[in-house]
Amino acid sequence: MSAQDARFMTLALSLGRRGQGRTWPNPSVGCVIVAGDGAVVGRGWTQDGGRPHAETQALAQAGTAARGATAYVSLEPCAHHGQTPPCAEALIGAGVARVVAPFEDTDPRVAGQGFAMLRAAGIAVTTGVCVPEADRDLAGFFLRVEQGRPWVTLKMAGSLDGRIATATGQSQWITGPQARRVVHAMRASHDAVMVGAGTARADDPGLTVRGLGVDRQPVRVVISRRLDIPLMGQLARTAAEVPVWIIHGDDADIERIRAWQGVGATLIPAQTHGAHIAPEAAMQALGAAGLTRVFCEGGGALAGSLLGADLVDELVWFSAGMTIGAEGMPAIGALGISHLEQAPRLTLSDVRRIGPDIMHRWVRAV
Repeated sequence: MSAQDARFMTLALSLGRRGQGRTWPNPSVGCVIVAGDGAVVGRGWTQDGGRPHAETQALAQAGTAARGATAYVSLEPCAHHGQTPPCAEALIGAGVARVVAPFEDTDPRVAGQGFAMLRAAGIAVTTGVCVPEADRDLAGFFLRVEQGRPWVTLKMAGSLDGRIATATGQSQWITGPQARRVVHAMRASHDAVMVGAGTARADDPGLTVRGLGVDRQPVRVVISRRLDIPLMGQLARTAAEVPVWIIHGDDADIERIRAWQGVGATLIPAQTHGAHIAPEAAMQALGAAGLTRVFCEGGGALAGSLLGADLVDELVWFSAGMTIGAEGMPAIGALGISHLEQAPRLTLSDVRRIGPDIMHRWVRAV
């Protein structure tokens, strides 16, 4: 991997991140067209809803300057006819001389066929560039394709002693405004924001991105077996403007199903496990609906069920400099652990100060 290839692929990846949370069910891809003299003549990223693709955007900007140039793409160009022609064909038609990408697309509709089309047309193909970074950026798309579920980021904000509210339920605000702004940016980079029924009842959350000027909101997901969440709350009042999906059990009251459908919510039935929705079934349902990245904001019972089912890919913990005590509400619900070797293990990936608080990022242990 040359330094130039790494530099321009890093740029393509940064462009792809601009579309995160906005392109599902498609991956958010970036593309940079670089002329022979090293000048960037075209840039693009996947647009809202997954179309147009990054290559189409970059080639349109480059125009005739794309002939003989190198295209840096953060995922193998598509090879199938969907709503638009294959991007591999577009690159061939534009006359690019070389395509650089991290790796093949695992989508069976592509899976090396895009690279094969390019090579058959005489275009040089280089892979293996910035693989770890691309793998991290596209992990949600790969999980949906390969395992049928989205990437799950679990966000928790609590005291130094691991409490998310007082015994009376007061939780606003444990962390400061800077941390809350970071959380809104995280919401914006995910396809959906998810909470459990207990949080929906206790906090009446809006679950929207605020203060950042975004024009596309993530889907708001609530997991509620019995649909016992307020029909007069923020979610119900705004369901017609910002999507609300509710995952419920087969035994949910039919009148409540009709009531939520009446305010514009999407109802998704899922298999139950004991008294709760089976977390695996809930994630499979969201993957089937096209979601690739889900930002879970609790509460404790939902967090515990996701961790217990090994469905948390990343945990972001905001820690405030206060203590609440044992009578406060714990951040994580019961896991049924009697031996330490049963405890879910995560690997620390980042620590930083956010205003007066500390943010820890933990990822699935390998």
